[in-house]
Amino acid sequence: MGKDLKLRAKCAVVLTAALLALGCKKNNQQAAGFGAMPAPAVTVTTAVGKDVPSYIDEIGKCAAFENVTVMPLVGGQVTEIKFTDGQDLKKGQPLFTIDPRPYKALWDESEATLKKDQATAENAKAFADRQLKVFKQNSISAQDYDQARFASDAAAAAVVADMAARDAAKLNWQYCFITSPIDGRAGQHQIDPGNVVKANEGSMLVIQRMDPIYADFIISEGQLGAVRANMARGTLKTLVSIPSDTSEPREGNLTFLDSAVDGSGTVKLRATLKNADRHYWPGQFVNIRLVLNIKKNAVLVPNVATQISQKGPYVYVIKPDQTAELRPVQLGQRQGDMVVVEQGLKAGETVVIDGQMSIIPKFKVRVIAPEKPQDAAMPVQANSQDDSEADQGGKS
Repeated sequence: MGKDLKLRAKCAVVLTAALLALGCKKNNQQAAGFGAMPAPAVTVTTAVGKDVPSYIDEIGKCAAFENVTVMPLVGGQVTEIKFTDGQDLKKGQPLFTIDPRPYKALWDESEATLKKDQATAENAKAFADRQLKVFKQNSISAQDYDQARFASDAAAAAVVADMAARDAAKLNWQYCFITSPIDGRAGQHQIDPGNVVKANEGSMLVIQRMDPIYADFIISEGQLGAVRANMARGTLKTLVSIPSDTSEPREGNLTFLDSAVDGSGTVKLRATLKNADRHYWPGQFVNIRLVLNIKKNAVLVPNVATQISQKGPYVYVIKPDQTAELRPVQLGQRQGDMVVVEQGLKAGETVVIDGQMSIIPKFKVRVIAPEKPQDAAMPVQANSQDDSEADQGGKS
């Protein structure tokens, strides 16, 4: 029996040692597994250097290059309308007719008066010439000659007055036939045939010239200095687009800067651009980008690469040893989907554009796909199934 007890004791010791060894091995494996978590997967791109514009973005409103209100210059009854609303008009094209008969009668009357007074003036001049000869012979007094000369001069003056009256009557007759003063587009007529109009009262029609066209906008008083400084170097360009339109903005020139700051602290500016196809319409709201200058070799990254913390904007830069560095940056203006980095980054450095939430600064990361040099500043996507699975594993 003593031998059995000793044998059982030895077996128990061996079994306990084996269990302890097995437990230690398992704990070591778990500890090793916990300390070897995979590096997070990220998508990267390269910061690029590029010439970009420095600009001011504002909302503006289009205005006709010329805007003319047609008004009657003589009174009378409108007898004809010789255009259709919305028609493209040429300068001198007939628009309205006001009954010309009363004015033609006055013109004819002024012509008759002129002819009568011309005959009177000729007779008075001939009489004054005869009186002059007689006066030189001392056959009449100086008073008689002066009266003859005065009558001749008065008759000649009457002729001049009659000619002016005739011209005025003719002009009023011409005013009965109203024509377009400019090339432009007709609006809606305000007077119908049969209506009686008064001279210089009421609008009959508005005509607008739409090519070229103005784009008016305002800037703040604080932006005035930059605009004036860049205007001194030459004509500033503008890019004008319609908010609902997907086509490319059209280029114009800044042609007007107001001479004073108004009470609200703003200054009015005006751009002029071509509009032969009527792409822009008077009164239409537009987006206006005033290009101040071109910034040479600016550093750009996709806007999605930038992050914001309490200390300001930053990006994650991937160093050659595949570790991530949190880099504070100073951002400039947006350039489409890109943004200018004023300070903190150089062209050619690699920045993270996806996967920032899983990054631990100064620890290694795993780029899920190599960047293609020709696709600089564009997101690099995984091209293989293995890379996609690895990315999912890294994010989990």
